[in-house]
Amino acid sequence: MIETVLSHLPAMDPGSVWLVGAGPGDPGLLTLLAVKGLMEADVIVHDALVDAECLKLARPGAVLEYAGKRGGKPSAKQRDISLRLVELAQAGNRVLRLKGGDPFVFGRGGEEALTLVEYNVPFRIVPGISAGIGGLAYAGIPVTHRDINHAVTFLTGHNSSGLVPDAINWDAIGKGSPVIVMYMAMKHIAEISANLIAAGRSRNEPVAFVCNASTNAQEVLETTLGEAPAAALTSGIEPPAIVVVGEVVRLRGSLDWLGALAGRRLHPDPFRRSGSKETA
Repeated sequence: MIETVLSHLPAMDPGSVWLVGAGPGDPGLLTLLAVKGLMEADVIVHDALVDAECLKLARPGAVLEYAGKRGGKPSAKQRDISLRLVELAQAGNRVLRLKGGDPFVFGRGGEEALTLVEYNVPFRIVPGISAGIGGLAYAGIPVTHRDINHAVTFLTGHNSSGLVPDAINWDAIGKGSPVIVMYMAMKHIAEISANLIAAGRSRNEPVAFVCNASTNAQEVLETTLGEAPAAALTSGIEPPAIVVVGEVVRLRGSLDWLGALAGRRLHPDPFRRSGSKETA
């Protein structure tokens, strides 16, 4: 049945590379093209953030190569990973580069694709659901809500040196973006929180940490911007995590659909005015 569903989609060619987003973790969030790539690839080069359940879809006999990069831990160098993709493709393999989330959203997919261009290796980009959107949805937190915000900023919490990016205009983001979604920010949350408060954000603004989003190990910590550093430290939560700042966090009490499936009672919309009616 699944072969029939996938039969109309492009096939992987020998000597080519597919740069594929695996989504935030739940294998149900894989795209059809991602599944087809998993079922056809000779070699799958995967990140640390790719859930093991997704890798179970690999065809029998496919070679799995780990190329994870985790902050503060021994990791392969990005250039070496990119050149490994070239080497595997030039050997005639159908290569699947499987990355958590979306390959072009803080996933270094652009760097890898440019290396493939440099060596004339054909490739295909297969977008995935970014954890900054899909992971928050699994926590019951929408990144936009018309009663709260019409803009959202996505940013990384550290640069290539592992430090808080000095190129980010924290003052502009703090003043201009009602919702801020941060990748890889837990390590520097104290500095980031201080930067945003200095830019005028309230210490009482809601914050949520969503760890291992969309997997069976998902954890959600709700706190405030001022308390976020201490709360993250004492809670024992660990990366990978998405951090979201903004009033949309308050909607989790109404939209935690996973919690509702487990018996949590959801509350009415906290932003709905008493007696108001829905309009188109």
